[in-house]
Amino acid sequence: MNIEIQHINRSRILAVIVVLVAVAFSMRLFYLQVVQHDHYTALANQEQVKRLTIPAKRGLIYGLDGSTPVPLVMNQTVFTIFADPQMVANPEKIEKTLKRVAGGNLRNDIDELLLKKDTRYQILATEVSRDQADMIKKEGLSGIGFQETSQRVYPEGRLGSQVLGFVDYEGTGRYGVEGGLQEELSGDDGLLQSVTDISAVPLNIGDQNINQPAKDGEDVVITIDRAVQARAEQALADGLERSGADSASAIVMDPQTGRVMAMANLPDYEPAEFNKVKDAALFNNSTISLPYEQGSNVKIFTFAMGLDKGTIRPDSTYLNTDSVRIEDRVISNYVKGQTGRITFQTALNWSLNTGAVAVLQSMDSDGEITKSVRQTTYDYFYNKFRLGQPTGIELAGEVGGRIISPERVEGNAVRYSNMSFGQGMDITMIQSAAAFSALVNDGEYRQPTVIAGKIEGGEFKEAETSSPERMALKSTSSDIKKMMENGRQVYSYLDKQGYKIGGKTGTAEVAVNGRYSGEESVGTYIGYGGDDEPKYVIMVRIAADGKHMQGSGDAVPIFTELSNWMIDYLKLQPKV
Repeated sequence: MNIEIQHINRSRILAVIVVLVAVAFSMRLFYLQVVQHDHYTALANQEQVKRLTIPAKRGLIYGLDGSTPVPLVMNQTVFTIFADPQMVANPEKIEKTLKRVAGGNLRNDIDELLLKKDTRYQILATEVSRDQADMIKKEGLSGIGFQETSQRVYPEGRLGSQVLGFVDYEGTGRYGVEGGLQEELSGDDGLLQSVTDISAVPLNIGDQNINQPAKDGEDVVITIDRAVQARAEQALADGLERSGADSASAIVMDPQTGRVMAMANLPDYEPAEFNKVKDAALFNNSTISLPYEQGSNVKIFTFAMGLDKGTIRPDSTYLNTDSVRIEDRVISNYVKGQTGRITFQTALNWSLNTGAVAVLQSMDSDGEITKSVRQTTYDYFYNKFRLGQPTGIELAGEVGGRIISPERVEGNAVRYSNMSFGQGMDITMIQSAAAFSALVNDGEYRQPTVIAGKIEGGEFKEAETSSPERMALKSTSSDIKKMMENGRQVYSYLDKQGYKIGGKTGTAEVAVNGRYSGEESVGTYIGYGGDDEPKYVIMVRIAADGKHMQGSGDAVPIFTELSNWMIDYLKLQPKV
C-alpha cells in the first residue's frame, strides 16, 4: 500500500513539474511571440529585408537660342560604391582594388568601414565614373554593390552661373533656378524593398516586397537666351576693364512679356566647381539679391507719378534756383546753371534734383510735401510700381528692399524729397527693370519671369505669359517715353540711327555706417530700345570699393554696347 501511495505521489509531483514547465514554456513563447513581437520582427527585417532607395533623376535645365531650347544644365551618370560588411569575404582585396581604380573618390576610412559587421550598408566611394565602375565589377568582389546616381554638368561652362545655381553634395538645389525650382527639378525617389534568403537572394513571396518606381524631376526651359546672356557678360567684362570697377550687373528684359532674356553678374564662378569658391557672395545673383540706392534713374518713376496724377506735363514749368529748402535741409542740384523757370523736360534732361522735388510739391496746392503727398508717393512707389518688394521671380535668393512708410517717423518730408531722386530707399535691379518695363509698355505691368516652359515627351511646351496689370495710364507711358528719348539725345551719336532709344542715368553715393562718405558711388543706367515699340529693356549697375562709378561715364557705355547689339540680334527694322 505504501508503495502504491509513493508511486502516486511521485506521479503527481512529476505531473506538476511537467505542467509548470509547460506553463513556463508557454509564458516564454507568449513573451517572445506577443510581447516582444515587434522587437524580433525588426531584427528579422534587419537581416532579411533589403531596402534600396531608387534616386529620381533630377530634371534638366534648358535655355533658349532664339526660340529653340538648348541645354544649360545636364546630368552625368556616376556611381556610388557601397559594401555589405556581412557579405564581404576579402576586405584586403576590395581595399586594394578600389584604391587602384578609384582612389580619388574613396572615403578615408574604407578599411574600417569594411569591418563594421553590425551593419549592412557602408558607402565606400562616390562619383565613380562608368568606366571605373565597370573595371571594379570585373573583379567580382563579394559584398560590393553599385548605386547609379548623377551629377550636374554645364555645357556652357560658367555662363549664367548665378542664374542657374548649383546642386550640393546632398542633392539639394542651391541659389538660382536650382534652388527656386528645387521641388520641380528634384522629383520623387522610388523604393525597392525585398525579403531575401540567407545569401541575400530576393524571394518572390511575402507582403513586404515593394517596388515603387522613382518619379523623375521636370525638365524646365528658362527664358535666358544663350546669345543675349553671353553678350551681356561680355559687355560687363568690357566695362570692368574700361572703368577699373570691381563688379557689374545687367538685366535684359522683354517689356511686353516680362521674360528675362539675360541676368549677368561679374565676377562669377564655375558651377561645376562650386566647392572651390572661397567667397560665398559669388553665389548671389545681385540683380535680385542686392537692394541699393539707385540714384537719379528713380526720377523716371517720380516724373511718371506726376504725369499719371496729372499735376505736371513735360512742358509745364517750375522755378529752379539750383536748391530747395525742405524743413531744415537744403537739397541742391549736382548740375548747376539751368536756373529760372524751366520745363520738367529740361529738369529730366539735366537730371535736376530740384525737378524731382518739384513733382512732389506739384501734388499739393500750397507746394508742401504733406503727409497726403507722401502717402500718394508711397502708394505709387511701393504698391503700383512695386519697388521695395519681391517680384516673385522664380529664383532663390530674391529679397525686397527698403521704402519707408509715411506712417513712420523717418518717413518725413525730407526723406521723401530725397526718395524722389533716388536716395533714402533701397531697391533691387529686378524691381526697377520690371517697373520700368511697365512704364514703356503702355503702363501694363508683367510679372518678371525666367520660366519659358517645359520639355515634355521631347517637345517644348511653352508657358503662358502672365496677365497684364495696369500700373499707369497709357498716356503716362507715352509721355515718359518721349521724355526719356529726348533725354537720350545727348548720347544719340552712340546709338544706331533710326530706332527709338530712351533711358536715364543714376549715380548714387554709397552710405558707410549710415553716412555718405563722398568717396564711393554706384553707377546705373536703365533704358529701352525698339522700332515702333520698345522690344527690350536693359539695366546696368557698376561699382567699385572706394571709387566713384558714374551712370554717364561708366554704365552708359555698357548699355550702349548691349543695346546696339540687341538691335542687330532681334533684326529690328529702322523707322523711316
